[in-house]
Amino acid sequence: MEQNPISEQQLADRDKVNRYVDWTERGLVIDRIRLLGDPSPFMPFYDVSYCTGHVNGEPVNVSLPFSQVPKRYKKFLYDEAKKTGQFINGIFDPTTISIL
Repeated sequence: MEQNPISEQQLADRDKVNRYVDWTERGLVIDRIRLLGDPSPFMPFYDVSYCTGHVNGEPVNVSLPFSQVPKRYKKFLYDEAKKTGQFINGIFDPTTISIL
């Protein structure tokens, strides 16, 4: 079952984006992290499909330093963000994570 499906506006914004930024980019707010996976307990990871955000109102694609996250992703994302030494805006907003 899909969690937080993409809205028409998010789809339109995603299709217009041609700029990539690192997830440590100053001013970045992450809007969406799309995770794909099997609900089976024997598959402990989700694959990261894409990540989008915006910098100063401009929609951007976000390059992440990982391509998979464990199904218990909150601690993983916290630990990865902590390694950067800065706050990554939007990463812990529950509406940011979309799972299919």
